[in-house]
Amino acid sequence: MKETRSLQLRENVALADYTTLGVGGPARYFTEVTSEDQLIDAIEIAGSRHLPVFVLGGGSNLLVSDAGFSGLVLHIGLRGVHPLEEEGDIISVAAGEAWDDFVRLCVSQKLGGIECLSGIPGTVGGTPVQNVGAYGQEVSESILSVRVLDRESQTIHELSNAECGFSYRTSIFNSSRRESYIVLRVTFALHPRARPRLVYPDLKRHFGERKEQPSLSEVRDAILKIRAGKAMVITPGDPDCRSAGSFFKNPVVTEETAAGVEDAARHVGTLADAETLPRYEAQGGQVKIPAAWLIERAGFQKGCSRGRVGLSSKHTLALVNLGGATAREVIEFMHEIQCGVKERFGIDLRPEPEFVGF
Repeated sequence: MKETRSLQLRENVALADYTTLGVGGPARYFTEVTSEDQLIDAIEIAGSRHLPVFVLGGGSNLLVSDAGFSGLVLHIGLRGVHPLEEEGDIISVAAGEAWDDFVRLCVSQKLGGIECLSGIPGTVGGTPVQNVGAYGQEVSESILSVRVLDRESQTIHELSNAECGFSYRTSIFNSSRRESYIVLRVTFALHPRARPRLVYPDLKRHFGERKEQPSLSEVRDAILKIRAGKAMVITPGDPDCRSAGSFFKNPVVTEETAAGVEDAARHVGTLADAETLPRYEAQGGQVKIPAAWLIERAGFQKGCSRGRVGLSSKHTLALVNLGGATAREVIEFMHEIQCGVKERFGIDLRPEPEFVGF
């Protein structure tokens, strides 16, 4: 262990221990940063040693290679939740805060806008990067601005919602400016006394024919229950939870492409005459097809496995580490699923986790 300025640089730290999937080799150097000044120091150290840098949050949407990472891993430990308005609806949250703790706080204060994002593991800083979404809600709908460190100039900026370039599971932070910024804080504009968002089929089914409007807390409880039933809530001891969450993005396609998928499904006998292809409206007149449906209809059922890697017994979208899995095994199974869906439906499934060290 080496002491450098106010930072402790540890060597050869196993990254598998910092991910929900539990897969991956060591980081050459590893440090925890708990202040913006420490973060700037760490970036300077990496630059002086010509080390690549990876920023690690909650490790919930991550696949680390078996070789690990040859540079410096910065584990973000920035903390603090600060209301900026008297009503408490504008809140600035540090990147290292646990996301679901923040959602719980907002729901308890009857602030709407992120209740459907309950139970998602990880940290606040990761949510704008992936534009996290679930059950008909995206985090970008409630983000006012994002405070970032420019890695090259080592200056701090406040980016507006528009400047973040949000779209489905995408932002500038994981696309056009992937290596440019490190998220420090996120400011949210929430809605006091808001009506909960009830657009997703699972939620509608949960509340059934109930006439009175459910509260935000009832919606949160329902989502936690639904997610737990799909092994999408981290539960210690549950092998189905040793995953990176949803491993594939739901394809967003044209109506014409969706019709072609439906025809292909009927042709191979995986869609009965009385059935229709499940689809949901997306931006620009496009439609979203559930990746889980495509995977199952391509022949990959819940609970199927390939050695030490498999699909969750509760949710087809989750690739799980059955014990001692390697990143190579995860990648091989991922490719098998992608090829199966492509061959049957002509759809390219895109992985959702971030790949590190490949």
